[in-house]
Amino acid sequence: MILAIDIGNTNLVLGAFEEDKLKFVARISSDTNRTEDEMAVIIKSVLENHGAYSSDISGTIISSVVPSLTQTSSKAIKLLTGEYPFVVEPGIRTGINILIDNPAQLGSDLLVDSVAAANLYPKPVIIVDMGTATTFSVVDEDNCMIGGAIMPGVRISVNALSERTAQLPHINIEAPKKAIGTNTIDCMRSGVVFGAAAMIDGMIDRFEEELGKECFVVATGGLAEEVCKHTKRKIEYNKNLILEGLFILYHKNLKNFKSKK
Repeated sequence: MILAIDIGNTNLVLGAFEEDKLKFVARISSDTNRTEDEMAVIIKSVLENHGAYSSDISGTIISSVVPSLTQTSSKAIKLLTGEYPFVVEPGIRTGINILIDNPAQLGSDLLVDSVAAANLYPKPVIIVDMGTATTFSVVDEDNCMIGGAIMPGVRISVNALSERTAQLPHINIEAPKKAIGTNTIDCMRSGVVFGAAAMIDGMIDRFEEELGKECFVVATGGLAEEVCKHTKRKIEYNKNLILEGLFILYHKNLKNFKSKK
């Protein structure tokens, strides 16, 4: 069993692959106060809840945007399996060319998203990842990751709106029945969901205008499923895109990884 771990600012997502198939996905909070022993106990418990054991793990790969949790999780995996995991970092073999100004600055989440999309979908492809931040990445028809965009995530925007205004409440992120709201809650939901959908449509239009061609678009992340129901553009939703990308990267780098042990 190959264990893929995506460490984000909000959640740590674990995916277990057996024979090229994703067996299960689990989420725990990205708590930077946990020790390596606590993390090992949590991961062990998650595995057992899904009928798996640490002894079943033949390899692990981690992508992280939280450096402190990268180290904690790596040590936890070492405690559980006896071996350190493979960590996505600059210099790994990706199968795509990174053509941004400084490739070393590319976040591991954007890198893994790009690898997954380049291997799974037609190119050029735009990847929309709606997590704590909303990110756009572009892989062109020559298999080059050429850049993208980063903006505040939907939930961050909603929380800021509620916390910074005296009379606007916290709301669930779901679409209202119509764009023109007739009460405060529906007005907020319209702005959040339909506004995010319109932003995605607009960014895609701008990217395609710069590229001079139409792109395939895939979306992932916790809020993408709800928001992308309301885009005017056709968008493929893949909730496990980053886990699939990690699995692809694990096998691309397996030979080099083993040689370093």
